[in-house]
Amino acid sequence: MPKSKDRKDRFTTASGLELKALYQESDLPSDLSSRLGQPGAYPYTRGVYPTMYRGRLWTMRQYAGFGTAAEANERYRYLLSQGTTGLSVAFDLPTQMGRDSDHPIAHGEVGKVGVAISSVDDMRTLLREIPLEEVSISMTINSTAAILLAFLMVVAEDRKVSFDKLRGTTQNDILKEYIARGTYIYPPKQALRIVTDIFDFCAKELPNWNTISISGYHIREAGSTAVEEVAFTLADAISYVEAALSRGLKLDDFAPQLAFFLNCHSDFFEEIAKFRAARRMWARIMKERFKAANPESYKFRFHTQTAGSSLTAQQPLNNIVRTTVEALAAVLGGTQSLHTNSFDEALALPSEQSATVALRTQQILAFESGVADTVDPLAGSYLVESLTAKIEEEAWKRIEYIDKLGGMVSAIEQGYPQGEIERSAYDWQRQIESGERTIVGVNKFEAKSEVMPELMKLNPKGESEQRDRLAALRKKRDGKHAEAALAALKSCAEGDGNLMPQILQCCRMNCTLGEISDVLRDVFGEYHSG
Repeated sequence: MPKSKDRKDRFTTASGLELKALYQESDLPSDLSSRLGQPGAYPYTRGVYPTMYRGRLWTMRQYAGFGTAAEANERYRYLLSQGTTGLSVAFDLPTQMGRDSDHPIAHGEVGKVGVAISSVDDMRTLLREIPLEEVSISMTINSTAAILLAFLMVVAEDRKVSFDKLRGTTQNDILKEYIARGTYIYPPKQALRIVTDIFDFCAKELPNWNTISISGYHIREAGSTAVEEVAFTLADAISYVEAALSRGLKLDDFAPQLAFFLNCHSDFFEEIAKFRAARRMWARIMKERFKAANPESYKFRFHTQTAGSSLTAQQPLNNIVRTTVEALAAVLGGTQSLHTNSFDEALALPSEQSATVALRTQQILAFESGVADTVDPLAGSYLVESLTAKIEEEAWKRIEYIDKLGGMVSAIEQGYPQGEIERSAYDWQRQIESGERTIVGVNKFEAKSEVMPELMKLNPKGESEQRDRLAALRKKRDGKHAEAALAALKSCAEGDGNLMPQILQCCRMNCTLGEISDVLRDVFGEYHSG
């Protein structure tokens, strides 16, 4: 019989990995048994817990934050009432960059891409009526992570909640800011000092807090491939471990508190394989490269967010389907927590309706689909195991090259990861514009007319109200105590002591985020790329 003609001359994954027409037993790695292991055991390919979702479902951690602390708190309490099991806080750009809401450079940006938090009073309002001992709180914050964590600790002290009851994560991943995102303040060496200070402090004071969420998400959003996302994320993680060890920290004291944050894009099987490869690689890195003794140090525990860059402004309801496919891949890949994007996010901040649909997507997967009832159901798949091995092989090549460049900090200074991401982003866009890659509703199946959903609008008075609250705070606080706390922080920064206790004291004295950041700017300087 004549062979039927394929739809395309060449089939590849989104990362450009060649796909065969048929996978069979001969495509499986020869050492599959040792590569797989058992769930909850080295090398953790099949999951970091023995029973995975049969024992406990993933945390449904919806990422939200906008406007003032009061407005964001209202959304958080709504999401909790609808079944969200963890909060994930989005901060506005001034907060991320260490500027108070009343700083001239913050004008027009307050509350726009996240919630404005300039003081411990703002944090008190943000967390009003949210039980800190019951709800885990993830904070997507990097350069000012130490300050936001300290604000949270002061709120816990107010409520008599012991620090060992606090559960959650500070993103605290500064290296990916130099690579892909740009919300850095200080030079890399000084920024890494703050990161490792948080490691050291939390190992002693907040044992159940994830001290860092090493993020491939933003690397992928900037245009990387899945292979590059794994390689660059793990290379960042290696740098953090090395920095902590050079400070004299003990590996098994801080390593179990490391967590990861990955993207889930639209290529279903590649994404599942990516998560499995990353788990296996991290276990090997911790066991073989760093000689960790505690198996808890081997575990690649990760949060997933569906791909914001896959959302389209055209035909936005199609995004519900995209997000569902991506969320299913994350669950089949064994994520520990998940955020599903809202269908209107290519147009505006999520409305209450779209945020609810995003949450319901997770709940339908968890309670109706049956995918959570079996541990690692795709293990042994000819395609998935072959892709997992291929992604691992390609990611190792990039990590080895970064090692030859002197590690990730040196690689960043030489522009290596940035250049690779730029090339991959260009290639992806070229494929879309040429029609080689179809994006439904964008370059194929366009609609002649569209009905746009009702979009969320921010309170136009929010910024002025936030500035007024800051002025009132400065007026009511004890100025001498605030100045003394800031002076003590400066002295610590000029030495080599851990900054966290001094930052915490500044927060207790009602020093603002901008004031604390400015003290560190004065001592450390600011970093300017290029």
